Amino acid sequence: MDIVGFLKSQFICHLLICYIFIVSGLIINFIQLFTLILWPINKQLFRRINCRLAYCISSQMVMLLEWWSGTDCTLYTDAESYDKYGKESAIVILNHNFEIDFLCGWNFCERFGVLGSSKVLAKKELSYMPIIGWMWYFLEIVFCKRKWEEDRKTVMQKLLNLRDYPENFWFLIHCEGTRFTEQKHQISMQVAEAKGLPKLKYHLLPRTKGFAVTVQCLRNVVSAVYDSTLNFRNNENPTLLGVLNGKKYHADLYVRRIPLEEVPEDEQECSNWLHKLYQEKDAFQEEYYRTGTYPAVPIVPPRRPWTLLNWLFWALLLLYPLFKLLINMINSGSSLTLASFAFVIVIASVGVRWMIGVTEINKGSTYGNNDNKQKQK
Repeated sequence: MDIVGFLKSQFICHLLICYIFIVSGLIINFIQLFTLILWPINKQLFRRINCRLAYCISSQMVMLLEWWSGTDCTLYTDAESYDKYGKESAIVILNHNFEIDFLCGWNFCERFGVLGSSKVLAKKELSYMPIIGWMWYFLEIVFCKRKWEEDRKTVMQKLLNLRDYPENFWFLIHCEGTRFTEQKHQISMQVAEAKGLPKLKYHLLPRTKGFAVTVQCLRNVVSAVYDSTLNFRNNENPTLLGVLNGKKYHADLYVRRIPLEEVPEDEQECSNWLHKLYQEKDAFQEEYYRTGTYPAVPIVPPRRPWTLLNWLFWALLLLYPLFKLLINMINSGSSLTLASFAFVIVIASVGVRWMIGVTEINKGSTYGNNDNKQKQK
């Protein structure tokens, strides 16, 4: 076994990664709290600072994908669109089939320099999650309860607030509303049949109202819609725990740039447009499963060093006092002190495992299941 493989197999490495992420994340959350004093004085400065602070957290997750697990990410797109990525604000439509699809979306953002300012439409429960959820609060992330009658006004206000955002941002949205499972797909297609909508084979029926409001509120701010379809080679079933364990995956991401002018302004026409888009996405999935490729030129955007450098900075800053404390505890000979230290480490590990559990398909949201009695929108 090589040295890298040996180190990755060690439980202590997992604990150290968890320790660095949790402690650095809480430190950054604490700093973000103090930036609130800037909001009434200089809102744009508050936003720029929080983009950088948020990058310090989210880039650690991307580092695990890019550098720790060494996952390959191949982008399929056209050269004209490629030249525009990172130079404009955009709405990014992602399929929602895998446990790490959000992480691959972040990787896409990172390769083009918009990770710190990236936005999402996220469920309200995530806002209470320490570190990432709290980070999102300061990034003005749009949270929703997924009850449209209650969400519409709040979502519109949050989106309108982004119209004067000082930096290019990508607004990532899963139009299906929840992660794909066979049970949810069966229910979704029953709704499609009842409404006379075309059935989909590899996607859930898109919820169009949220997308239409997003386009309405961000028109003349974002330049395009990036229709993104993610798959993994060799029928890989990637997990966040697998990434933490250093497992390498092979991701293929197909991105089509669609100028926002091509998206209808009328809500019903916009809804029809989105349904047609998902029929096309289904066809792309069919072709990928048949041929193993997408109908575009494969490009591998270069990795930027900043995710790794950021992680090394926090590692150097936080590991020295940890090891010094551990040595002092060992020298003290106090079994109670050592037991307390071990307890804290276990709690940290359990905390990270809980956050990983949020991404797992079998522990995912029941939104879209029959017992939810949720109406497709």
